[in-house]
Amino acid sequence: MSKKKGLSLEEKRTRMMEIFFETKDVFQLKDIEKIAPKTKGITPMSVKDVLQSLVDDNMVDCERVGTSNYYWSFPSKALHARNHKLEELKKQHSEAKQRKVSLQQAVEKAKVGRQDTKDRSSLLKELQALREERAQLQAELEKYRECDPEVIEEIMDCVDLVKVDAPTPNPHLYPHWICPSPEH
Repeated sequence: MSKKKGLSLEEKRTRMMEIFFETKDVFQLKDIEKIAPKTKGITPMSVKDVLQSLVDDNMVDCERVGTSNYYWSFPSKALHARNHKLEELKKQHSEAKQRKVSLQQAVEKAKVGRQDTKDRSSLLKELQALREERAQLQAELEKYRECDPEVIEEIMDCVDLVKVDAPTPNPHLYPHWICPSPEH
């Protein structure tokens, strides 16, 4: 015997919506917990979670009256939601078309004066050559950066700081050629 496979969340949601659309009634949670397992085969343990997911997605309305929560959804609400979504998508589509037309016009306007001519192509080649030469000169300049007087002065300032902060070595611990004594 094979085990019966349970329903997916989407199947449960669809079946739960069928309950509301077929009855066109308002329910309390306890009523739905009784009806859903019997008529639609939704497990009793998952009824509350499925109903809450539908409420979260605005597919089912929920209102608290006194101490009770009432749930309902009518077919007209689903139709109204779909129509609203369709209108919104049509609006986005028309805006995208307008944006496309304006961008095409901008491209055509930008092409004016950029036709491929001999002068333009020679100027572009010259521009590319000058950019390459500039890159080579920048690389060569970077090579000689360590000889830059400003860089050398910064290094000397750092060396002076290190000398000031360094402790004076004990001349008795090092040979005279590492740490000359004040006498030499």
